[in-house]
Amino acid sequence: MTDSRSTSNTRRRIVITGASDGIGAVTARALASPDVDLVIVGRSAAKLAAVTADTGATAFTADYAALDEVRALAEQIGEHTRTIDVLLNNAGGLFDPRQRTADGHEPNFQINHLAPFLLTNLLHDRLTAAAGALVLNTASIGNLVGHVDISDLDFRRRRAFGWRAYGSSKLMNIMFTRGIAQRWSADGIVSAAVHPGPVASSFGRDSRVVGLLYRTPLRHVGTITPERGAEPLIELAGRGADAEIDGVYFHRHRARGPESPQAHNRRLIDELWSASADLVGIG
Repeated sequence: MTDSRSTSNTRRRIVITGASDGIGAVTARALASPDVDLVIVGRSAAKLAAVTADTGATAFTADYAALDEVRALAEQIGEHTRTIDVLLNNAGGLFDPRQRTADGHEPNFQINHLAPFLLTNLLHDRLTAAAGALVLNTASIGNLVGHVDISDLDFRRRRAFGWRAYGSSKLMNIMFTRGIAQRWSADGIVSAAVHPGPVASSFGRDSRVVGLLYRTPLRHVGTITPERGAEPLIELAGRGADAEIDGVYFHRHRARGPESPQAHNRRLIDELWSASADLVGIG
């Protein structure tokens, strides 16, 4: 493994989660270059190996359904590099809300929101050290069917339908983006969220109904390729810590995409941040 601390300070340090396949793998291959210290993260070591072979990236495995693995991942990344210029939180999917994670949470809530929230906070010092960093969160137009209830983030009281739970977690991605913009701008950290489009990939593989659909030719109806889906992620990663995109939600390449009114509720954004911090045990 190449330790970026021994390399030139002119290299960009980029971390991409959910990079073992789909738009994450496409983005990794597009951003890889001799001038980039690239770190990729995924659940499958075998799939990551193929991306590593193409990019020369450093690969780490982590299952976001276990928060201890996210904590270990943050330690590994922190040992690898002192600075991060771009953190692309792309890992996630649509999961059966009737299941519970190892930590006892509804899986869409934990995997799509709590885990990247935890990782980003644990890497805050590495982002600050870059003197200009971008946190890019992969969200979704599905945020429009979501609803954030601070008193029931885990759907213990409400009935958890798959798309509602997924949409709520994607709404949280946008709200987390705004929380970073509100709290960390003085640290030189910019954050944006992006809906890449309806990508034909392994999305929904852990949801029984959606998984069946995405394993048939029907996945190509009304969807776009991972190559097209990755385009806005690649473009925004290239912009880096551009203050013009701070707190902005993109619908593919278009700024200020369709979003729930809750996404602009500052009180709710603050409450979600505090509640999430309490759940993952950070200050």
